[in-house]
Amino acid sequence: MSGIIFNNVRIFDGAHMLNTDGKGSVRVEGQRITQVSATEAIAPQSGDRVIDGAGATLMPGLIEAHAHLSWPSSVERFVPGMALPPEDLVLTTARNARILLDHGFTGAYSAGSLSKTVETTLKTFIDSNGMPGPRLIASSIERSPPSADELSPGEVEEHGTGPEAVRNFVRGCAALGAKSVKFLLSGEDALMPGASQQLLYSQEEANAAGEQARESNVWLAAHAQANDAVKMALNAGFRVLYHCTYADSEALDLLEAKRDEIFVAPAIGIIQATLDANPPPHFDMSHMKRSAAEVLELQCKLMPELKRRGVRVLPGGDYGFPFNPNGRNARDLELFVRLFGYTPVEALHAATLLGGQLMGMGEELGQIKAGYLADLLLVDGAPDQDVTVLQDRKRLRAIMKDGAFHKDPLIAR
Repeated sequence: MSGIIFNNVRIFDGAHMLNTDGKGSVRVEGQRITQVSATEAIAPQSGDRVIDGAGATLMPGLIEAHAHLSWPSSVERFVPGMALPPEDLVLTTARNARILLDHGFTGAYSAGSLSKTVETTLKTFIDSNGMPGPRLIASSIERSPPSADELSPGEVEEHGTGPEAVRNFVRGCAALGAKSVKFLLSGEDALMPGASQQLLYSQEEANAAGEQARESNVWLAAHAQANDAVKMALNAGFRVLYHCTYADSEALDLLEAKRDEIFVAPAIGIIQATLDANPPPHFDMSHMKRSAAEVLELQCKLMPELKRRGVRVLPGGDYGFPFNPNGRNARDLELFVRLFGYTPVEALHAATLLGGQLMGMGEELGQIKAGYLADLLLVDGAPDQDVTVLQDRKRLRAIMKDGAFHKDPLIAR
């Protein structure tokens, strides 16, 4: 079978820079990487296409750990609120999937949708090459949003209370094809002052969700700001914890004890975007900015400590709000470096190798190794030294997913 060879490249393999002199080479055949050389060009076989990287960096595709493909705003379209007519919502979700791929995100783990089935349906189209988009761990609606504020996803229909109602919700999401089922275990101060410390479920309900998730073969994600919400999620077997802002020393110990079973995504992007936002005069963000400042201060201490304890912390910043649009996702890597003390290589590692593990594909995704899936970026620059180059889509010379080019380096776009 003919293949594609990238010659004269710097190679970041998902964990380390294999070389920095630009003399590396990688061969792709079909969907997978077949050869990797850090020191010399790979000799082409008959029919191979050879791409001269000219010293650019070849790296695994980025993976978004907190995706909201149905959240309306993107770098291509500003939407002032969160509500869209059904037809617009479907097309916007598909558009946002393409936008993430355009910006180098070849994988996305959903943290909730505005529709029961739009993501699961979209996934079938992406997987059949019917439309462009990242590998998707699809979700359905979030359960029990904390507020009907215009910047909230909005109230969904009443699901009922008690362990059996929670089980029914998880079963229903699984039946719709969702792999990730998200619960808002605590509220959110940005939407309602003081809500972050309010628990929205009992431990018995959370335990029922965990038991049903294991029976239904789905993964649970939790919006968990409050300390007790973090502990509730860990005790119930949740897999992905978002925020964890108010975790105390006991919660830190629990997170460390379960570090091989769980992932944490602080969603720092939305926090920084809130602080940076300049809203119109009629929209008062003062309480949101106060909350964001408190969260930022706490997370700047918490996330380095989690990393020190070996907890897998991933970028993914709640993109899709009007002031934090889809397509800006790569800024999270810069924030990991600037605010959490990560080196550029550590931030890249979190967004690639750890992202592959988050997707449940750690043995074949998120690294440049023989046998791994060829989800690759050819970057004009050195993201291992300056991750901000990943925020400029023009610096992404090539975007490959499953061994096929989404962005061909010979076709200017």
